[in-house]
Parts: sequence; structure tokens; C-alpha cells
Amino acid sequence: MHEDQSLDLETCTRHWEALIESGVTALIVCGSLGENQSLLPAEKRQVIRHAVAVAAGRVPVVCGVAESGTRAALQYLHDAEELGAAGFMILPPMVYKPDARETQQWFRTLAAATPLGWMLYNNPVGYHTDVTPEGFAELADIPNLFAIKESSANTRRITELRNQTGDRYRIFTGVDDLFLESAILGIDGWVCGSGIAFPKENQQLWELAQAGRWEECRTLYRWSQPLMKLDTHIHFVQYIKLLCQETGLGNEWVREPRLPLAGAEREQVLKIIRDALNQRPA
Repeated sequence: MHEDQSLDLETCTRHWEALIESGVTALIVCGSLGENQSLLPAEKRQVIRHAVAVAAGRVPVVCGVAESGTRAALQYLHDAEELGAAGFMILPPMVYKPDARETQQWFRTLAAATPLGWMLYNNPVGYHTDVTPEGFAELADIPNLFAIKESSANTRRITELRNQTGDRYRIFTGVDDLFLESAILGIDGWVCGSGIAFPKENQQLWELAQAGRWEECRTLYRWSQPLMKLDTHIHFVQYIKLLCQETGLGNEWVREPRLPLAGAEREQVLKIIRDALNQRPA
């Protein structure tokens, strides 16, 4: 955002380029950190169009789906597909908390509306709808549901999902400061939040874990953990945008009803950020 809360696509371009250069395998735009729920419908489409143009085929662009109603979500899927999105990260419906039957219907209806692959974003901590391992087993017949972003903050789920569904899904962690624990348990990927502010170290952390170089991985993880923990607070959008500003990859401005950090809270977060960056690995 610019300070006046309008879209700052120029800075987005610079940030996306840094992420692509670091070695990410995809960009996810209009997710929770992307303030999806605060953007106007036309703005979401503008972001997707711009991200696809910047990526220029180097990495796929996946877009978050966080609508409140089924009709709006179906239109969004159609428009994003037309704009060149490669796939979707779909959240449960916002505002209304569906029961298990309604949750299944939501995901099945959206899945049937697009030929593109998609990831189910399960975040009961933030969005109060929980797709359990048993629920994922029930959804396993959906052909274009390929992956799970598991953000329940319960690492037991990774093993439970494997036991319930085998290799049916690619399992991604979505809780930054549970990355190492999740990697040891056997994840296929990571949708990171705080790591977008230090993408080179973040990518190195992933590669060390994939190579089983656990001692090096632990050392780097211990450095990054205070920054990763910024992803677990109710003000995580403000925290991570401030972190991006401190690393030269963004600005702290957010869209109301969120407000930029102020006072003691801002100073406390800045201290965490600056203390870590002062010890940044070479």
C-alpha cells in the first residue's frame, strides 16, 4: 500500500522480483498477508493481472480466495483464471462460520467451478473453521485438490494427515515458527509469511532442511525464529509489513480497518526486528 491506502504496484514489482530471484517455486498473491479481505474486487483482479505480468512465466502465480459468499467466490475464480492465474489457495467462507456439511459443500462447489489445481488453506486459529484430517480424507475424491496449507499450529496433524490420506496430498506448513518441526515430520512445501522479508535466508533454510543438514538448519532457524514469530500475532499483517520495510522490500502501510503500528507496540516490534537484523548471517 501507499500511505493513502491505494495499491503500490511498483513496490510489489520490486518485492516479487526479489522473491523470484531467491528461488521460490511460486508466488501466492491476495492471501491473508495480502489483505485480500480488505481489497475491492477490482483491486484483487488488478493485483493478479500485475503479478502474472511480472512473473512472466518464470514461476506460477497462485491467488488466494477469501470471499464471504459462494457466488462472489465463483466469479472470482473465473476472473482469476481469465487473468492467467495458475491455481488457487482457497480459504473457508469468511464472516459466516460454516458447519462441517457446509464447509464440504463450499470447497466442493468451488472445486467444480475451475479446472485449475488448488490448495486448501486450513487455519482454524485465524478463521475458526477446521478441516480435520478426517475431513481431508472425505475431500480426497476431488481431482483438482492437490495440496493442503496446514496452519492449525498442531504439528501432530502432519503425521495424522499422512496416516489418514497417505500421499494423496502435498502437505505445506503455513506457520512460520513451526517450520523446522514440520520439516522433520515430512512436509512437501512451505507457504511462508515472515520469510518474504528475508527471502534468501528463507530459501536457504528450506534447502538445508530438504538436504537433511539439520545442524546448519537449526542455526539459521534460531536466528530467524524471533522474526518468524511475528507471523503468529493478530497484528501479523502490520508486523510483517514493518519487517519488510526494515529489510527494504516494502512499506508498513495497511488498509483500514487495520492501522499501522504505533506507540509502545511499534517500538517493541522494531526492537525484535532490528536485534535480529543486527545479527543477520553473512
